[in-house]
Amino acid sequence: MRKIFILASIIITALILLWSYFWINALFAFLLIGPIIYMGVVDMVQTKQSIRRNFPIAGRLRYVFEDLRPKIQQYFVESDTDGAPINRNERSVIYQRAKKQIDTVPFGTQLDVYAEGYEWITHSIAPKDFHKMNHSPRVKFGGRECKQPYDMSVLNVSAMSFGSLSKNAILALNAGAKIGGFAHNTGEGGLSPYHLEPGGDVIWQIGTGYFGARTEDGNFSDAAFQKNATRPNVKMIEIKLSQGAKPGHGGILPAAKNTAEIAAIRLVKAGTTVFSPPFHSAFSTPKELILFVKKLRELSGGKPVGFKLCVGRKSEFLSICKAMVQLNTYPDFITVDGGEGGTGAAPPEFTNFVGMPLLDALAFVDNALRGFGIRNEMKLIASGKILTGFHMVRAMALGADTCNCARAMMMALGCIQALECNKNTCPTGVATQDPYFMKGLVVEDKKVRVANYHKNTVESFVELIGAAGIDHPDKINRTHVYRRVFMNMVKTYEEIYPTIPEGCLLEGGDVPFDYEDYMKKAGVESFEVE
Repeated sequence: MRKIFILASIIITALILLWSYFWINALFAFLLIGPIIYMGVVDMVQTKQSIRRNFPIAGRLRYVFEDLRPKIQQYFVESDTDGAPINRNERSVIYQRAKKQIDTVPFGTQLDVYAEGYEWITHSIAPKDFHKMNHSPRVKFGGRECKQPYDMSVLNVSAMSFGSLSKNAILALNAGAKIGGFAHNTGEGGLSPYHLEPGGDVIWQIGTGYFGARTEDGNFSDAAFQKNATRPNVKMIEIKLSQGAKPGHGGILPAAKNTAEIAAIRLVKAGTTVFSPPFHSAFSTPKELILFVKKLRELSGGKPVGFKLCVGRKSEFLSICKAMVQLNTYPDFITVDGGEGGTGAAPPEFTNFVGMPLLDALAFVDNALRGFGIRNEMKLIASGKILTGFHMVRAMALGADTCNCARAMMMALGCIQALECNKNTCPTGVATQDPYFMKGLVVEDKKVRVANYHKNTVESFVELIGAAGIDHPDKINRTHVYRRVFMNMVKTYEEIYPTIPEGCLLEGGDVPFDYEDYMKKAGVESFEVE
């Protein structure tokens, strides 16, 4: 678009000169055309707005409609399911926080408080003084076998690979993490130079393709893993069993995005579509998974190692818990991804109909660990449409210690949800490998917006728990959040997702009736249902 604008400006100028028999005609024409050319040049050189930078003049229409939106909203009711992944109110909050604009709203709540599904946190008559609270709470990750524990922010960048995202997007995310003191998950696409260059803390994710830690034939390589895992920037390692957007499917890197640079990082052939297997080859049973966790911890020099999953069959997770107890070895953390998690590309059946939603999964995983008496051995990370401070409160009420977010971080980069992620034509330069679109994303500007979004959202979270009379995140529990389940019925999360007794799933324990069948099918030697 920039090249087209420059070419069009030259042609129009030439035509004006040829057409003008008198200088007064030329002057009149330039008075009409000159301001447009000037605005186009300004659009191309400014660094704040990717759309204007990539689409001079035409891109301004987007911001005109953005300004009109609040006025239009006065007359039209907007649903949370308006066809986009995130509703418009939430998008506005994210953009405003990233740009450090006022994110308050006039005329009170914009939600129907009597609708089924409306949720709220209970406040206290004796709230805590926000100004005296810790505005940047952290949680220590690292269990009994960990030699290099890591103090992690309560909000971090969720897994998004270089390849799915552009190098400028990765640089801005990691630089924002460096500014704000939070962690950046690499996604399964491997540890790229752009994850390391800015110096932000990194969580290296190991997926089924073992990118950056593989042999030529695609199997796991101890030596390749150790080389990257011992880098100072790498603070934790996460084994990806499945992700919420496409559990059981495996990742896809389209050929158009698989450049020579990306292929070298992943150790694959350039210009080909890369399919990650849906399962791991390094282990195949619950016991082998836990032993693999232990192996990676040792190879990394004692850094925290955990795994990420979207919960499917409950018996399979209970099998993993049984293996932990039997081996007396535990991951340092578990990342619970909800079925509502996002992706750049996946079959619609997988995105819409596979995987347990985050809230149900969190409650189940937290309960299972409590039932086996091992909840204190590891931390839980929640991932799946975490956008606001309230979403963080809600996740922590169900057992999460920290949260990861991807969509909101992308929007802080400038993502407008154009839904071009799988076509390599993302107009904002976020999810593309096309150098033309990538230039629109200016790292120096967007890294600050990422840091702003993180800071303002965490502070919103802290202010919320302070209003509830809570002075530390680990004091949030299921009684603090209410949900309207029917017009005339309201329940706490504790009533909706009852906490099971500590140790009740251990041998000889009083197993709750709704866990009995799953426990019978759970075995440490196989994930298969017996």
